[in-house]
Amino acid sequence: MTKKYGIQPVNDETIALAVSLIQAGEVVVIPTDTVYGVVADPTNAQAVEKIFSVKHRPHEKTMQILAARMEDTKKFGVQVPAKLVPVEKEFMPGAVSIIVDIKTAPAESFQDAQQEYGTSRSPVLATVRQEKDGRVTQGIRLPSSDIALKILEQTGPLAASSANLSGMDSPATVQDAYKQLGDSVSLYLDGGSTPGPVASTVVAWDNETEQLLILREGVVSSDRIRAVLA
Repeated sequence: MTKKYGIQPVNDETIALAVSLIQAGEVVVIPTDTVYGVVADPTNAQAVEKIFSVKHRPHEKTMQILAARMEDTKKFGVQVPAKLVPVEKEFMPGAVSIIVDIKTAPAESFQDAQQEYGTSRSPVLATVRQEKDGRVTQGIRLPSSDIALKILEQTGPLAASSANLSGMDSPATVQDAYKQLGDSVSLYLDGGSTPGPVASTVVAWDNETEQLLILREGVVSSDRIRAVLA
């Protein structure tokens, strides 16, 4: 059974601990530039499943990944829709998540990947969504948070969701996160209060209607995003 470290201050030692736990397939709570998030290795299907489990999150809800820079996601076949490139340039890093296309075909199932590679680590993201039109998509955000970036620089992109029980308010403090998730998470890094509880704005592009979709209104207003595309 993995040791539970509870709430810990942020320093070089606890950041190294967070990285090692993530690499071992555990989930960790970290501060971001919006709210506290629970993160895990996005190529480890079992680790991603832990996020769904600790949050009691329905599987029909998708999960984004955080990255230090967009270049770090290219190995997963990420392609930002051409119409949303201006949004990427204007608001990344920051509090906007973009639904991107994944051009590398994912394994048909996590079980197939495990059978082929003999491990719970799949060569592809375990967080992608299969759309009705056959496209494979993924939400991506580049946080503007020194603590999050220090971790992402060492781990690479991470699966992430707000550190709350599904349907509850997103936590602006580590104490709020702990009250909701408790010892189901291996480690909580206390980086002080975040700007929350409002999360990032999530945007996508509808190829059929040629229109911007605001899937979630968040920190960045839809008016600001539409202005960039005008």
